[in-house]
Amino acid sequence: MVDWDLAARTARRLSGSGPSTTREDAAAVVRELHEAAATAVAHVEGLTGLSPVPGGPVPEVAVVDRPGWVDANTRGMAALLDPLVDALAEQQDSRPGPLATAIGSRATGVQAGGVLAYLSSRVLGQYEVFGTGGRLLLVAPNIVATEEKLGVDPSDFRLWVCLHEVTHQLQFTAVPWLKPHLEAQIAEFVEASDLSTDVLRERLQDVLRSIGGALRGDDDGDAEGLMALIRDPRQRAVLDRVTAVMSLVEGHAEFVMDGVGPDVVPSVRTLRKRFAQRRKGRGPLDRVLRRLLGLEQKMKQYADGRVFVGGVVDLVGMEGFNQVWARPENLPLIDELTAPERWVERVLGRPAIGA
Repeated sequence: MVDWDLAARTARRLSGSGPSTTREDAAAVVRELHEAAATAVAHVEGLTGLSPVPGGPVPEVAVVDRPGWVDANTRGMAALLDPLVDALAEQQDSRPGPLATAIGSRATGVQAGGVLAYLSSRVLGQYEVFGTGGRLLLVAPNIVATEEKLGVDPSDFRLWVCLHEVTHQLQFTAVPWLKPHLEAQIAEFVEASDLSTDVLRERLQDVLRSIGGALRGDDDGDAEGLMALIRDPRQRAVLDRVTAVMSLVEGHAEFVMDGVGPDVVPSVRTLRKRFAQRRKGRGPLDRVLRRLLGLEQKMKQYADGRVFVGGVVDLVGMEGFNQVWARPENLPLIDELTAPERWVERVLGRPAIGA
């Protein structure tokens, strides 16, 4: 369905190299990012009360450029999506011939490459959940470009970014059932798919109309982009569960970024204020792509997840909040994200009274 080699080549060609720098300066950035990631571990574990499962794999930190990020994500997406696409194809009554498959896979490969190129210039860091898994990626040119654009202290910003990404690393190394749980949800999502070509075309037209609104500058923070193609109730139910989990892990990382305080990151308040402005994406092309990819929903995940984590910690403390990682049934429901007291009452079985 997707020519991943072509996707990677396309993305590498379109992504650009980022800010120019000398070899010595680049080496210094790489060293500092490795040091910041190592420093962040103790702060994240101390604040969250979580620790990796004994005997588990030792997390690897990789400082990469944009092509390196593209290659890692191409492998990860192929490992995750190819088996699911094959399972979806088996459900169809008829399958395209070899020529149609070859042409279609190249077309989607170019499209996927364009998406990866766009994201490769914006992503600062990422914990690899799927594919090879277990690596923490820090995209050096994007971190340098962002700190220059924001006009913030480089050392503070690099540690601040690492706090966020190390939190994701800890979530998946301290909670070993989290990755297979997400994989099972995605497989269930595919099993519920029954879109016909005509229905898919009709829904795609709705998405294009939404993108037209983005070009005109319409402010629609609830626009789902390509996710709007999904309307099957069973798929929507799975999507709600996945969204709630991703909101949790993103909000948890946001909570940690801000929770370490100025004793660890002296300019943390300035960083938060200026970084919030960066996330708005004001240019017309940026608005269109964010609408298409559903990135406005991503921003909503950060906000809702932060409300949930902060709200639960306020009500029952960090130890009570950490019950969310005890088993899949303890994960928040989507309507609990903005009403953390409901989660406290459902999971902990007690009235939501301030800690």
